[in-house]
Formats: sequence, C-alpha cells, structure tokens
Amino acid sequence: MLSEFDLIKQYFVQDYPENPRFPLGIGDDCALLQPHPNRQMAISSDMLVSGRHFFPDADPTMLGHKCLAVNLSDLAAMAAKPLAFTLALSLPEANRAWLSAFSAGLLNLAREHDCRLIGGDTTKGPLTICITIFGELPPASALRRDAAQVGDDIWISGNLGDARLALAAYNNEVSLSAAAHQQAAIRMHQPTPRIALGIALRGIAHAALDISDGLMGDLGHILNASQVGACLHVDRLPAGPVLGLENQALRREFTLAGGDDYELCFTAPVSQRAAVLAAGVASQTELTRVGRIEQASGLRLIDESGAAIVLDLKSFDHFTSP
Repeated sequence: MLSEFDLIKQYFVQDYPENPRFPLGIGDDCALLQPHPNRQMAISSDMLVSGRHFFPDADPTMLGHKCLAVNLSDLAAMAAKPLAFTLALSLPEANRAWLSAFSAGLLNLAREHDCRLIGGDTTKGPLTICITIFGELPPASALRRDAAQVGDDIWISGNLGDARLALAAYNNEVSLSAAAHQQAAIRMHQPTPRIALGIALRGIAHAALDISDGLMGDLGHILNASQVGACLHVDRLPAGPVLGLENQALRREFTLAGGDDYELCFTAPVSQRAAVLAAGVASQTELTRVGRIEQASGLRLIDESGAAIVLDLKSFDHFTSP
C-alpha cells in the first residue's frame, strides 16, 4: 500500500535541471520561487470536484490534462507566461494505475508549457483536485477585465460549443453519432490553453478573460468591470465543427451559454485589427471578430441582418445551476 510520501515521490516528483528561479521545490514545508526583478507575478487557483466538474469515471490521463489546462487558461487570459504550480489532491484511495495515468496527463502538459510542479498536498477523501498556478509578465502588460473601452472590437479565439454539445450527449439531451460525440468530447476533456495568443496580445488588446462558464456570462464580467455595454453578433460566433452541423437554435444556445470552452474573449481597438490578426497567425490560433463594446450598459444580441434577438439563456453558476 502506498503511503502519502511514497505516492508523491513516485508519481509527482520530477528531476528538473537546476534553475536559480526555483531554489527549493517539493519536499519541504514551502517551495521557494525567486521573483524576476522586472516581472509581476500572476497567480490563479481552480478546484475540480468529482461529480461537479468531471464524471467520477473520467479518463485519468485526460483529467490530469484538463485540471492543469484550465489553470493555464487563466494565465493566458492575463497574458502571463507560465512558471510553476502546486497540486492539492484528495483521493478516495491510492490507486497506482489511476495515479500513473493522471500524473502523465498532468505533467505532459506541464512540460509542454515549461511549468514546474513545485509542491502541494495529498489526503484521503472525495476525489478533488485543486491547482494554484504562478505566471509572470512585464509590469502594466496584464489583460484585465476592467480595461475594455467604448468602440473596441470583441474577439473570440478558436471555436465554441462542442464541449457543451458533448456534455449534452452524455446527459442524453441530444443524440450524436459515436464519431461525432468522440470528436466533440475532446474539447470537453482536453481543452487547449491559449498561452501563446495571450502573450502575443500584450500591448494590442485592452481586456480579456477565458470562457469557462459560457460566453454571455463571462463577457458580462468584462462589461461590469469596465462599466460598458456591448453588441454581439450571435450568428458570427464560431461554432465548433460538430456543433456547426446542428440546428441554429442549438448553435446559438451552446455558443452563447455552453461553458467549458476555455477560449479567450478579448477586446481591442479597431485600429489594432491587423495586429490582432497577426497575433493569431503568430500563435497559430483562429480568431473571429464577433461584436463591439458600446457606451450603454448591458449586452445586446443581434442576428446577421442586424435585427435584435432575445434569448432566455444563462451561463453556468456553481450555486444556481443544476
């Protein structure tokens, strides 16, 4: 039977090369990070709970990927470069096969973004994963939610809705072929954090966030923080390749209020359109211009002809959503 410290040593301790930025990692009461003298730290924390954020029988490799990806996505939204993270893990049991697969998914993505695991905690209990991530960026370069300006374009990275469509198929809300469901489920289980895009948007975009609970609700955070409103072209929203084959009503619902997309929504001046597109090319990320920031408060939805649309949709909320 694995002890707590054997578990950490076997599955989560990595043989990193020496680096003065990391004087001390796993194994003491605290890890030590050496701040860069000309950088600010960006810090975020996310918790994933079995039965709420993922299915109890979720593939552990994909789960390891996702739990770090959603934290990396927060750094991307702030234009921060990943640096390190901690992992707090509550486990019903120390299952070797599960731990091997979970740590592989987690640490493979960490290596891809040069983001070190430097500490954390393990305990026995309901399956719960909590990651705190650390990034860095030059002073005054963060893409904050309160920085949108009237006249800004609203942009979306990648595409939206396939993750929500996959969840709907799991819950028997919609019917998909096995191949279509598998394709959509990749977006649900293995989101792609837009780190390169976030960094490329420094000095170009004004405000940004990552879309985790649905575009309408998440964009609303920018509007509230910036004390502005917006007009959104609903039928220009980039639907995922599987959702794009569904009817208009479902496309609208899942692109506007689907959640679990982990794409970036950001605003930028009209004068920066060429620079925004160049940032997309440099980061190999598709970008779509979907609306505009306005003075009047609130979010107005219009169709392709410019006619107003009223849709009774709500983004996900941990305490009010079922």
